[in-house]
Amino acid sequence: MTTITTPPTRPAAPIANTLTTGILPKPVPWIILGGSWVLVGILYGILAGAGVTSGFDIVGTVFFGTMLFVIINYVASRVYEGPRPATNRFVTSLVALAFIIALLPLISLLYTTIANGLPRFDLSFFSESMRNVVGEGGGALHAIVGTLEITGMAALISVPIGILTAIYLVEYGRGHLARAITFLVDVMTGIPSIVAGLFAFAFFALILNQPGIRFGFGGSVALSVLMIPVVVRSTEEMLKLVPNELREASYALGVPKWLTIVKVVLPTSIAGITTGVVLSISRVIGETAPLLIIAGFTQSMNYNLFSERMMTLPVFVYTQYANQGIPAEAYLERAWTGALTLVLIVMVLNLVARIIAKIFSPKLGR
Repeated sequence: MTTITTPPTRPAAPIANTLTTGILPKPVPWIILGGSWVLVGILYGILAGAGVTSGFDIVGTVFFGTMLFVIINYVASRVYEGPRPATNRFVTSLVALAFIIALLPLISLLYTTIANGLPRFDLSFFSESMRNVVGEGGGALHAIVGTLEITGMAALISVPIGILTAIYLVEYGRGHLARAITFLVDVMTGIPSIVAGLFAFAFFALILNQPGIRFGFGGSVALSVLMIPVVVRSTEEMLKLVPNELREASYALGVPKWLTIVKVVLPTSIAGITTGVVLSISRVIGETAPLLIIAGFTQSMNYNLFSERMMTLPVFVYTQYANQGIPAEAYLERAWTGALTLVLIVMVLNLVARIIAKIFSPKLGR
């Protein structure tokens, strides 16, 4: 009998994953970016402490930190991955650099507003008015209330008119009337804000026969003139994005056109419409010229939109900065804090819009 001997089996060599070999881990570019910003920030802090620069420069830190990131990221990729992936990462880093450069004005604005507005961001600023206040102290409660009331009334006027106009242009409008409305909306988009204030002032002065009229509702009308074209244009574009197949499916089931618009078209585009409405509010909430003309300014509380002058945050910031008293620092601090409050109100409005859009947007399922 012959014996067959089998050769000893060798352990299998580990299989190398060629798809991930020589690739930088995903967190590495972010670590390099953060480290570059920290390094340049420390350098600016040292220069500011030595008196070489007037203070910490957030814009320079972000810009030169990102430039340093582009260089380090390219070198690290070339050493670890090779020339072709390094070139890909270099071009991608340049795109990110361009995006950050576009954000530099916003970063500078937010940093400056927060840094100068925090010293007076206290309870008294939000619970007191400027009545009988000279110098330090006081607050902007009267301006905050005025801004919320005037802007809220302007939205109450503009949003229904703008949405209904957009529905007409997209769903019903044909011929000369629709073209005329589109042309007028385009013209209204370019109207300077001070012209809207002069229109509201002249309109109510003639209607009510009061040449020197100043009241909050007039400011709402002036702001609505600026809001309506933005609402119309944004809503019109959102309605055009709704597929015609949805409308045709609804019509095939025998649903009337008006009910199709209410139940199908508007719910499908509600997220975009809400975003457009918030953009229109953000467009007008910081306007100063029309409110200075028709709403006026006051140092006291006024809750009545239809009587007497009413203060708003943009006008409050302007008057505090333009009419500085003694000490001037108190007026400047109130102006910066008013600007910070205005920014926070816009941020809250955007968050509320996102929540509303998420709640009411159609739920997509498989």
